[in-house]
Amino acid sequence: MPTTVTGEVERVTYENEETGFRVIRLGGVEGRGGISVVGRFAAVGPGSRIRVTGDIVKDPRHGEQLRADAVVVVAPDTLVGLERYLGSGLVPGIGPGFAKRIVEVFGMDTLKVLDQSPERLAEVPGLGPRRIEDIQKKWISARAISSIMLVLSTHGASPALASRIYERYGDRAAEIVQLHPYRLALEVRGVGFKTADRIARSLGIAGDHPERAQAGVLHMLESLADQGHVAAPRTALVDKTAQMLVVDPAHVEAAIDALFGAGRVHVEDGLVFSARLYGAETTLAAEILRLRESASRPLHGLEGAIAAFEAALGFALAESQRAAVRAAAEQKIIVITGGPGVGKTTIVRAILSVFERARLSVKLAAPTGRAAKRLSEATKRPASTIHRLLEYDPRLRKFALGADRPLDTDALVVDEASMIDLELAVALFSAVPPAARVVIVGDSDQLPSVGPGAVLRDIIDSRVVPVVTLDEIFRQAAESRIVKNAHAILRGEMPESSDPKAPQADFFVISRRDPDEAARTLLELVTDRIPKRFSLSPRDDIQVLTPMHRGPAGTIALNQALQKALNPSGPALERRGTHYRVGDKVMQTKNDYDRDVYNGDVGIVVRVEPEEERLAVKFDEREVVYEDAALDLLTLAYATSIHKSQGSEYAAVVVPLLTTHFVMLSRNLVYTAVTRAKRLCVLVADPRALALALAETRREERVTRLAERLRRG
Repeated sequence: MPTTVTGEVERVTYENEETGFRVIRLGGVEGRGGISVVGRFAAVGPGSRIRVTGDIVKDPRHGEQLRADAVVVVAPDTLVGLERYLGSGLVPGIGPGFAKRIVEVFGMDTLKVLDQSPERLAEVPGLGPRRIEDIQKKWISARAISSIMLVLSTHGASPALASRIYERYGDRAAEIVQLHPYRLALEVRGVGFKTADRIARSLGIAGDHPERAQAGVLHMLESLADQGHVAAPRTALVDKTAQMLVVDPAHVEAAIDALFGAGRVHVEDGLVFSARLYGAETTLAAEILRLRESASRPLHGLEGAIAAFEAALGFALAESQRAAVRAAAEQKIIVITGGPGVGKTTIVRAILSVFERARLSVKLAAPTGRAAKRLSEATKRPASTIHRLLEYDPRLRKFALGADRPLDTDALVVDEASMIDLELAVALFSAVPPAARVVIVGDSDQLPSVGPGAVLRDIIDSRVVPVVTLDEIFRQAAESRIVKNAHAILRGEMPESSDPKAPQADFFVISRRDPDEAARTLLELVTDRIPKRFSLSPRDDIQVLTPMHRGPAGTIALNQALQKALNPSGPALERRGTHYRVGDKVMQTKNDYDRDVYNGDVGIVVRVEPEEERLAVKFDEREVVYEDAALDLLTLAYATSIHKSQGSEYAAVVVPLLTTHFVMLSRNLVYTAVTRAKRLCVLVADPRALALALAETRREERVTRLAERLRRG
């Protein structure tokens, strides 16, 4: 049974403004004296009198606590309590001294005066007009946010979200939340349709309300964007949204028209775009065409530069490679694409040599830290992430460099371009100065970007940018069964195992149909068979890549099993059911620009402090500390999804492919997994699942119009 108590806040033990999680000590509780209150609720300062509803729990470390479901500030019932409440920092500008003076003048009517007659603060000695105006504004803000939190508290909204709602609507925030909750989903960053819909339903708003249909359309467009689509066919969008909302399709049609009239969506050729992605796609097309058409000075001495590079290399470039280098020297913007073993890295090094010989300044970039590191190692030159190159400011959520302040460079080389989504591409191309050359390098057969768009494929398909496609596998790479099988997979052919007796054996297919048996085999391979045969470290050299998170051969179950086998004991920090120990391999799951760690970065836990709920992770040579909400950005990484592996290379990869993965299976998925391996690739596969994947040629098709926009000019 929920418990409700009323008391005075004695101290704030802990609080995190971003998540809204707080620990406070509540005193003066009838029948209890004092109790610790934990949960997500609005800030309350010492001296605040609050009413808390929640469940009494016994924490093994901290004893009895009240886990709060709802926290409501109530008026202090004593003059001392009123002073403490006002002077607690609730209102910036009113400290303990001024709080005492105000209460001395107005007594128990103080809050009434602040709410209804703030001009009477002039009666308080020492408060001038400017201070009174400032206090009035901040008091209104604090009370409004409290009102919003009161409305939203039953819906799991954080104080940070309440603050954003107040920033958007000001004094009308609480009124709008209660009368027009769907406006939150339409107008406030961080409020999803589901939150707005729950609030609306609890307030009795009809299911066929026009604002609900509009919010539903935008929610569906965002859901499709999460799947990579830039737009949606109007008919399909109407059907999906009507099914989700359980309303007549006519309501959705009317909602699309209303959103189009308000400039929130764009309708074109039977497709519906969110205004954000429509603007991004049209801008990107214009930027690419701008670069293609802008003038640049020719590079002299090209053949001599190529000859000098070949002399330093010790062998001659193939004719296709020479053609790629010439194209980079002659064209403003080119794409170089091809699979493993075709010499992309050699060509990039040759192009850099030619550019530098022509005294061009060059910048190198890639979408992720891992890809940038690989590019730097391959070229022996500095390379950075695109975000760092463009000086991204996480607080302002924008790039410092752009059209108004372009990059200071004569040439830009971008690697792993298949990972660049639409909005990142807009930021990048907008920042390229008119005279600069751009070389885009990537494998268009890899899985596309996590974010919306298929930028590399669309640029190639448009045929308005010169494309050099490399398909000649060079002699040394041709000896690798990994390379041979990668190209065979793209042709829809079954991969073949190496001769197990061959000293250079690097590819094996192990047949397993049962998911549990496949998981046991995988565990044996990682912990015993591969380390013994190939002298590889189970943690540092072998990476399990799987199509899905759920199931016996998904990331969740495999990470638990591998951790138990490889790192089973020692002090552990438990977070959301996962135990982290020193020596665990972990992955960052979202970009954190403040800490300079990015989605997909893999590191090793080097320090665990369970009592403080804190740990440290080493990424390459840099140590990053995690605590509080940042811990939720970590996950075990003995096994990761194939999508998360993009831009990485591992000495060995082990890949389960089962019929339970059928939703995800495609040629590009298997190809991406196989091409992550440098020395060894092992598929633990159900032959039926492998056949399904090889037959699936959808290439993760996405609804975009970039190629057409480029062709139309």
